[in-house]
Amino acid sequence: MSTVTEIREAIRKLPPQEAWKLAEELRDHLDALWDKQFEQDVKAGRLDDVIARAREEHATDKTRPMDEIVRDE
Repeated sequence: MSTVTEIREAIRKLPPQEAWKLAEELRDHLDALWDKQFEQDVKAGRLDDVIARAREEHATDKTRPMDEIVRDE
């Protein structure tokens, strides 16, 4: 299978149990890709401004506990 269209068609033909297993494997693969990209961004300093802003907000009491934020939704 060489195209995304062919892969999609093959997935649609899978029995449910195999489709769920494939979904789990794809999620794990995508999670690993995201982790790798995040690590590269940290090493390259791409998050330095965000980190500095978060530290500044925390130092000036402009942050709230996560459970407060979640309850507000």
